[in-house]
Amino acid sequence: MKTIHVAVAVIINEQQEVLLALRQQHQHQGGLWEFPGGKVNHDETVYQALHREIREEVGLKIAHAEPLLVVEHQYNDKAVLLDVWQVDNYFGAASGQEGQQIRWCPIEMIQHYNFPAANQAIVEALQLKQAQ
Repeated sequence: MKTIHVAVAVIINEQQEVLLALRQQHQHQGGLWEFPGGKVNHDETVYQALHREIREEVGLKIAHAEPLLVVEHQYNDKAVLLDVWQVDNYFGAASGQEGQQIRWCPIEMIQHYNFPAANQAIVEALQLKQAQ
């Protein structure tokens, strides 16, 4: 089974809220919340993919991002490698460019959202950081 390499952005605003997007029903893990991002193409770096995906998905231009963690997860039907970056500086106003619902969520409230299993490590890392 081939692993899908995904660039993921944890975008945090000045109010310490994180940007979440609702996966559309027709997508893998549809109806669950996620951190925006998408597949890394074979001809681009993870950082390039992160910039492209965030511009395409939520209309933001990343000014600064740093690696946060890497998550490997095996679903029944596919394997994913999530290359997760924290974005704390960006330009623009977020909007669901692909028709998806988005929302800014206080970091301390993210445990109340339903995420794909692969995203649980990201949720835990954010909660740990928040507690420090």
